[in-house]
Amino acid sequence: VQLQASGGGLVQTGGSLRLSCATSARTTSNNGMGWFRQAPGRERDFVAGISWRGGSTAYADSVKGRFTISRDNAKNTVYLQMNSLKLEDTAVYYCAAARFPWGGNEARMYPYWGQGTQVTVSS
Repeated sequence: VQLQASGGGLVQTGGSLRLSCATSARTTSNNGMGWFRQAPGRERDFVAGISWRGGSTAYADSVKGRFTISRDNAKNTVYLQMNSLKLEDTAVYYCAAARFPWGGNEARMYPYWGQGTQVTVSS
């Protein structure tokens, strides 16, 4: 199982970024997917999750209304659209694949992880 996250970068507060996570076809077809983030000195936190067909999503309270997770199974890709970015959104963002069609918000439910992409929000 391979996951490749991309799309991170430097953006000013209030700006937007879209992260992408390219997956192998076997991963995308039956697995829930999630995005997590880890800021320096902090634990890895759940950001958003999506079920295998995209019918169910979940978000951390801190990003609700600003971030949107989506997936295109035909392209084997999961996205995280991030709008109205804040300084506290600065972190390394990781995409992850769950073992089951829905992974929920706990990292232990996601055995497969990408390498991470850095998002830096500046004032």
